[in-house]
Amino acid sequence: MCVQHYNNAIIKFGINHLLSEYVNTLGQSLLKKHGERVHKVAINAGLSCPNRDGSKGIGGCTFCNNATFSPNARSIIPILQQLQNGREVIIKRTGAKKYIAYFQAYTNTYADVATLTKMYDIALAQEDVIGLSIGTRPDCVPEAVIDLLVEYQNQGFDVWLELGLQSSFDETLKRVNRGHGFKEYQQTLLAARAKGLRICTHLIIGLPGENEMHFKATLKRVLDLGVDGLKFHPLHVVKGTQLANEWRRGEYQPMKMDYYVKVVADLIAIAPRDMIYHRLTGTANTQQLLAPAWCNKKWAVLNAIEKELKQQNRERITWN
Repeated sequence: MCVQHYNNAIIKFGINHLLSEYVNTLGQSLLKKHGERVHKVAINAGLSCPNRDGSKGIGGCTFCNNATFSPNARSIIPILQQLQNGREVIIKRTGAKKYIAYFQAYTNTYADVATLTKMYDIALAQEDVIGLSIGTRPDCVPEAVIDLLVEYQNQGFDVWLELGLQSSFDETLKRVNRGHGFKEYQQTLLAARAKGLRICTHLIIGLPGENEMHFKATLKRVLDLGVDGLKFHPLHVVKGTQLANEWRRGEYQPMKMDYYVKVVADLIAIAPRDMIYHRLTGTANTQQLLAPAWCNKKWAVLNAIEKELKQQNRERITWN
């Protein structure tokens, strides 16, 4: 893809946010690869979670309420209808005509391989769906699932396995009732990458009891093992969670936006220049969000991160 074509595509599809001049975002990476805008469409496949159904625990993680981030979390509708609903929103907003089916809500490898194959095949049978992004827990990815995703990748689809690690500190994971430790993440990541599967790791900034030392140590441990993409999320307090009860009792104090922005910029400085960032902040809808209020202001946070990177004199990316 020539530089002029690439720059024209940025203007055409409205991808002119200066943040992409400093970090390699997933959107920019896909645009460069395919020559046009590619969007994720969130899908709720109706699967559960071993930390909710009693296999490993009940109630889920102390911070988790899927209704806050998944547009289809409240009611399960057919996958094809979810894809169509996503298309209608995205094409009006950006004009994108290619999509990645993002199996997002709960644990999207938590079923037998036959069930998973049927779900994924439904999405990939659509001509405008060029890949999969599978959100899951590191303790729910057996070898057979890895082999299935590698098979799709070998067929030419864009495939990402998104592992929700959140923290590399077992004491933190236990405190938030995560139901797994760092060891499970390490085993799954190494097994998947050994077969060529790309991994995006989710990390939460601001978990109870953690500070900059924990955030940086977690990222360094992840980088030492090898990873292809990263997602950073600020911890926010939402309704219907144990964390909300802790917040009401004064046992948890949410971080300030300036603090989060500085931490993210510092973490970016640690990671390799070619790291693909799937997300640098996370939001919750206003009906569910309790605190902090800035977590429903995505663009304000992204603009602040871009400003911080600029002030740190971070070298800009040259897109070739």
